[in-house]
Amino acid sequence: MILNVSGRCDIVAFFTTWFMKRLEEGFVDVRNPFYPKLVNRIYFKDVDLILFCTKNPIPMVDEIDKIKIPIVFHVTITPYQKEIEENVNDKKKIIEAVKKISKKIGKDNIYIRYDPIFLSDKYTIEYHIRAFQKLCRLLEGDTKHMIISFMDDYKNVRKNRKFIKAREIKEEDYQKIGESFSKIAKSYGITCQTCCEEHNLVEYGFIKKDCIDFNLAYKLTGKTNLKKWKSRACHCVSMVDIGSYNSCYHLCKYCYANYSEEEVQKNIKNHDVSSSLLIGKITEDDIIKVRTE
Repeated sequence: MILNVSGRCDIVAFFTTWFMKRLEEGFVDVRNPFYPKLVNRIYFKDVDLILFCTKNPIPMVDEIDKIKIPIVFHVTITPYQKEIEENVNDKKKIIEAVKKISKKIGKDNIYIRYDPIFLSDKYTIEYHIRAFQKLCRLLEGDTKHMIISFMDDYKNVRKNRKFIKAREIKEEDYQKIGESFSKIAKSYGITCQTCCEEHNLVEYGFIKKDCIDFNLAYKLTGKTNLKKWKSRACHCVSMVDIGSYNSCYHLCKYCYANYSEEEVQKNIKNHDVSSSLLIGKITEDDIIKVRTE
């Protein structure tokens, strides 16, 4: 089993203490977002690989050595300012943390996500090209992988149009981004790819690869029986997300996992570091099922 920690919430940024406590106790419970009374119990002895997805890896830097399960990091670093990414930490500090993690787990196992891209009068193509080149320069030798994606029309995006002020991305924009980014990344020894994007930019120099592909999963786990992630349109290996929606305090205006800041505030208050669940606690009428894959 591969754990995704997490696409629903930045557990690393805000709940590392909880995660390490769950690891110490040997299991974690995950409430099904579609059937709330159904709780999956996952024992870490059944976990073959952990994918940490975060915008702020700093809280995990000193904990990595305690984790005896193979690790991959996806660290999202984008050039947006506070009107878009309200509570994201200082990018310089995040980059320093990436460098430290790279030394611990190896640059093959740390991916940087420049994700998502949108264009506006403020965040122009030229702005993105400059930001991307600076990012690649600062991380030269510390990562070999950049993953790019474009902003989707999520509920939260529609709600925050007045902040984002995005314009339509045209084919010539995709071409300029694709050609510029692939050239820049290559000059710093880094590959560029998309994942689950209609415009994969392969024709402009990007490589065709998934975020967590079967080759990487096999290399780190030795498992040949891993399955495709059925809940997504990509070809990534199957993962189990242990996060909860509406519980990430970054409050990014383009986020797919948050759609109500009121719910975010409520859920964060309902977090108990001693609970087996990220948000709330197990109740008497919960149905707990052990999940092994």
